[in-house]
Amino acid sequence: MKRLGVNIDHVATLRNARGEIHPDPVYSAKFAKKSGADSITIHLREDRRHINDNDAKRICSIKGLLVNLEISTNSDIVKNAIKIKPNFICIVPEKRKEITTEGGLDLIKNKTKIKNIIKKFKKLNIRTSLFVNPSLKDIRVSKAINADCVEIHTGKLSSLVKKGKNFSNELKRIKKCSFHANDLGIEVHAGHGLDYKTTKILTSIKEIKEFNIGHFIIGESIFLGLKNVVKKFKTIIK
Repeated sequence: MKRLGVNIDHVATLRNARGEIHPDPVYSAKFAKKSGADSITIHLREDRRHINDNDAKRICSIKGLLVNLEISTNSDIVKNAIKIKPNFICIVPEKRKEITTEGGLDLIKNKTKIKNIIKKFKKLNIRTSLFVNPSLKDIRVSKAINADCVEIHTGKLSSLVKKGKNFSNELKRIKKCSFHANDLGIEVHAGHGLDYKTTKILTSIKEIKEFNIGHFIIGESIFLGLKNVVKKFKTIIK
């Protein structure tokens, strides 16, 4: 059964635009779960541009709610994550000036550092995934450093689909990586830039067990409501 993770970062973005308390990310996390989300994703960025430490603590303390906390390899952020103790961790690259995550981790350059971070989370029985480009080499490195899962960056595929361009080669890359990861015993997730159409395309890859979707869900909810959008995605990934 494929799962849907709903990223609520941009509920916090909207709240922060006024510097007040509404809309509340904690309430949105509960509401998304009630609407059918299998888990909630939040990204605790170094600059706290949307989700902040208090949000993360409160959301991760909600009973019965599975939370996927995205973090960089920054040592202070890692320490915070250990204190917060989410159900899941996804290690992502982070650049201060980027608007959104631009690509997968540089696993070759940061192999030892990431391996040591994974060890820390495994001691706490926290499922750890790595946000990677659709690269067979990255899949093999992920296995070597003992990652539980990989989340394949689907940004390029999503962009090609939205622009009406040929996406077959990019889809093949994602398929090959998904097959290889599954063969190595690594659970496969997908995320970044996903909308209805791209998600539907990716459901043909049976190895993908989890879709993490944020910006599109929050944006579409302005018109259709969060409950309806979550339900629509749940229908697509069944």
